Amino acid sequence: EQCRSWIEAALEKSGRLNTWDQIVSGLASGHMQLWPSENACIVTEIVVYPNKKALHVFLAGGKMDEILQMTENVKEWAQQHGCTFATFSGRLGWQKVLTKAGWKPRTINMQLEF
Repeated sequence: EQCRSWIEAALEKSGRLNTWDQIVSGLASGHMQLWPSENACIVTEIVVYPNKKALHVFLAGGKMDEILQMTENVKEWAQQHGCTFATFSGRLGWQKVLTKAGWKPRTINMQLEF
């Protein structure tokens, strides 16, 4: 519950691909992981591709500096679970911040509403 307002805001900005209840269910089942701090949180999931395993960061909210501080712990956990890289989905404003933290643009993700 401490992270609900940040997660709800991130859900809104991401186009409501999930609901709060679906996130809670994903966390309870272990399909998703919650990375909370005092003033921020991250929600991730492991994606298994035919040749690699990735940690996908798909929700983050709260204070940016705390989100960035959590990155190393999240990375170590992902490596311990067999992930060899991480992906991130978010609004375009994240690119400037994440590039400074070592993330590199690899592909573009676009959406067509119908």
